[in-house]
Amino acid sequence: MIEQHAPAPPRRPLPLPWAAPARLPVPPRTGRFLVLACAFVCAACGLVYELELVALASYLTGDSVTQASVVLSVMVFAMGVGSLAAKRLRRHAAAGFGAIEAVLALVGGCSAMALYAVFAWTGAWGGLWASGPRCLLVAFSLTIGLLIGAEVPLLMELIQRIRRQDPGGAVADLFAADYVGALVGGLAFPFLLLPLLGQLTGALITGTVNAVAGGALVLGLFRGDLSRRARRLLLAANVAVLGVLASAAVLVGDFETAARHAVYGDDVRVALRTGSQELVLTGGTRGRPLALFLDGRLRAGGREERRYHEALVHPAMNGPHARVLVLGGGDGLAAREVLRHPGVRRVDVVEPDAAVVRLARHDPALSALNGHVYDDPRVHARTADAFRRLRGAPRAAYDVVICDLPDPDITASTKLYSQEFYGLARRVLAPGGRLVVHAGPVATRPRVFWTVDATVRAAGLRTAAYRVVGPDPGLTSGPGGSAGSDRSTGPDGSTPDRSTGASRAPGDWGFVLAARTVPRLGLDPGAPRPRTLTPARLAADARAAARTRVGGLRPSTLVHPRYAY
Repeated sequence: MIEQHAPAPPRRPLPLPWAAPARLPVPPRTGRFLVLACAFVCAACGLVYELELVALASYLTGDSVTQASVVLSVMVFAMGVGSLAAKRLRRHAAAGFGAIEAVLALVGGCSAMALYAVFAWTGAWGGLWASGPRCLLVAFSLTIGLLIGAEVPLLMELIQRIRRQDPGGAVADLFAADYVGALVGGLAFPFLLLPLLGQLTGALITGTVNAVAGGALVLGLFRGDLSRRARRLLLAANVAVLGVLASAAVLVGDFETAARHAVYGDDVRVALRTGSQELVLTGGTRGRPLALFLDGRLRAGGREERRYHEALVHPAMNGPHARVLVLGGGDGLAAREVLRHPGVRRVDVVEPDAAVVRLARHDPALSALNGHVYDDPRVHARTADAFRRLRGAPRAAYDVVICDLPDPDITASTKLYSQEFYGLARRVLAPGGRLVVHAGPVATRPRVFWTVDATVRAAGLRTAAYRVVGPDPGLTSGPGGSAGSDRSTGPDGSTPDRSTGASRAPGDWGFVLAARTVPRLGLDPGAPRPRTLTPARLAADARAAARTRVGGLRPSTLVHPRYAY
């Protein structure tokens, strides 16, 4: 009779030759806490790097959705590749982690300065380098993603070196620290680092924290796993990285000034970072034309400023105009044209950034250009989002609504060119009231322009489209030749090309006049005659715009924006 043998007990996997318990200067429980704390700090720093790249890319190129998608998708892909590549470093987990953190601190901390330097000094090169800043953005996203992805496997190995536990529990602990750190980093960037330190200094401080956390963990807790030579090399590397970051932090003010002059020219008078954007004012003294830039895009000024604002305002004022709402236009230039018309009793200006209104009110050159409109008791400025302001406005509150807003190609402004937005504008229009919309250039972007027209009509309004010819071709570039423009020309009358960084003449500005009935395109006979606009010229501008019509376009909505080139 053959006896049945009991099954052999399961064999434990043989320990890897490098997986012996680490020799720690502290109890294992404390050591494990320190590793998780380092994972927390590294995760916070990693997310700050991601958000910093997204924010800077949006500032440099304008399309926040596209740039955020590129940065995040490339970084997530690179994190996966970095995690796989880190398997080869498990044998030397402590030294590998220390080296990765030093490199990550240097690359992540200096990434903002490098990107801004390329944008400032090479953004106008054009040619083969037209996409240089975008390529550098992808390179930084890829590099930082690779380094962040390599952190988790090495931290997992270090935790297991301290005390062996089931893999599921170790993964749960490590990911908990990682995700909580990401939460802290994600909240610290918009509420602490960006408003208090700015993008450049914030990135440098983040790199410093990253280097200190990684170096302290390896050189303090796992120094027994390192050879004397490895300790010296890691110490020297961390000291060098901290020295570079500290030197950059000391020089960041001079760097920003030099870069700003490279972008805007040497006549920068005001430069400040508000809670939402960078505001720069150039010229306005010694006969130089004044220019107001918001996040690198020209928003007011130049020798063609009056042509733009007269075309925006005067056709809409042909009719009842006692109560006027200006959405955007915190510079006061649209309100200046409104006040030229007799019978205006109230002008409400809704500007999202209070700093623009303060500058327009108190800067001598800008307040002189807008005719000191904010000293007029009929003008009331409010800091608010235009969409939210329309939702809260009473019905039939205004005779004229003027949308003096950024181009719809800037993703943050697409909701202000949506069917829902124009539906709200229609609600606040009094009987016989008119709405006018700056809809971007017609000649170079006809599809976008006529999408605005289709969207206004979808909101229940009838439209009349027209364009106003911009400056003559061949004019030289604006300051630095690289700052984007969306509604006005450069200080010398030109518009830089946002796609290439080179300057080009814009050709025209396009506008859509709308009302509940077919609007009558003309000028108010009881108002002073505009300096740059005549009825005959306006009729010709309407015919020129009609020749570019693109049919069959769908309206843009909040959930389905259609302003793509």
